[in-house]
Amino acid sequence: MTCYLILIFIFGLCIGSFLNCFIWRLHEKKKVTGRSMCTKCKQQIAWFDNIPVISFLNLRGKCRNCKKSISWQYPAVELVTAILFTLSFFLNYQIQLDNIILIFRDFFLISVMIIIFIYDLRWYLILDIVSLPACAVILILNLVLGYEWQNLLLSGIIGGGFFLIQFVISKGKWIGGGDIRLGLLMGLSLGWPNILVALFIAYILGSVIGVGLIIAKKKQLSSQVPFGVFLSIATIITLFWGREIIDWYLGIIGL
Repeated sequence: MTCYLILIFIFGLCIGSFLNCFIWRLHEKKKVTGRSMCTKCKQQIAWFDNIPVISFLNLRGKCRNCKKSISWQYPAVELVTAILFTLSFFLNYQIQLDNIILIFRDFFLISVMIIIFIYDLRWYLILDIVSLPACAVILILNLVLGYEWQNLLLSGIIGGGFFLIQFVISKGKWIGGGDIRLGLLMGLSLGWPNILVALFIAYILGSVIGVGLIIAKKKQLSSQVPFGVFLSIATIITLFWGREIIDWYLGIIGL
């Protein structure tokens, strides 16, 4: 078991490195393929300077060529991806080791949510080019895993419809169109009733952090909030512990 977890952790670091590259190239509208380069001087990065986390520490957070600072986003995304992959594998290992599709589904969803988290946090956008293809992939994988299509359809309608209603009522002032597609993705990923858990967690997180930022005078009531950040976090939490949260809640209310 320990050897598997170490291998998955290393694999997660590598995927995290790719996600960083993908996010930057997506924003710069560049091809995904090609050698990694410094985002400041555009110099190609040698393989020994492109080892996840280790190269960042070895270079002390600066490009070898131009000496400009490298964002802490890079090692952070690599580590978070590795930790989440390892946790996902650990939880699925205990349930059903042979179900490779389940593990792949979770790895894929985690990767998509990390992309959405970073992109929305930095540029206040949830891109359809990420969320819509992910909807198709997740739907297919969940159907292969044995999810009932009626359950996924209901959950997708609830997730997307919840934000669509807000979008229509506010005429796009409360949320953006990207939230609607992300809600659909959440529904197709989590199913019913887990979609409700994810939405509840997202709004709790958004409220707590939002109030904290207002108190700290970092934001105002009228400030734009990247809600995709909270939705992506809530999706991953629900992916791991949605059933346990529902059972805990039902136990509290005596059902």
